[in-house]
Amino acid sequence: MTISATLLPEFDQEMATTRKLLERVPSEKGQWKPHEKSFSLGHLAQLVATMPGWMKTTLRKTEINLAGGSGYSYETTDTLVGQFDKHVTEAREAIAETTDADFDVPWSLKHGENVLFTIPRAAAIRQHINHLIHHRGQLSVYLRLVDVPLPSIYGPTADEPW
Repeated sequence: MTISATLLPEFDQEMATTRKLLERVPSEKGQWKPHEKSFSLGHLAQLVATMPGWMKTTLRKTEINLAGGSGYSYETTDTLVGQFDKHVTEAREAIAETTDADFDVPWSLKHGENVLFTIPRAAAIRQHINHLIHHRGQLSVYLRLVDVPLPSIYGPTADEPW
């Protein structure tokens, strides 16, 4: 079985779960923060919506350079879900088209000329998925704190039994 074939079922499951959470973000609470040092709800939701796009870029290029990146804005939930869906579709296509040899290609995270690290693309994709799951977990806590019912993620929640 290829790396892509092994990865796609997990990718599909995690993206479907992430979408269920993202679509519950209340747009009107975008500037809410659980703590002054925390990201706002709207910025966290925007990050979660765009992270699948990192996977497409990782599989099509040999680096992502964080220098000069665009900042965050406040978008409606509908806009963020649309962006998420686009990024997920593109990432899924990129994963499906990637050969095992392509997954072995070194990939780097850079900030300007500074190489933060270099790892095989396969490891980078795993990190991107794990990183997205981490921020999805944060998003679930934020939603709970603003009284939004939580969907099932890996099992029933207090709001949605199986």
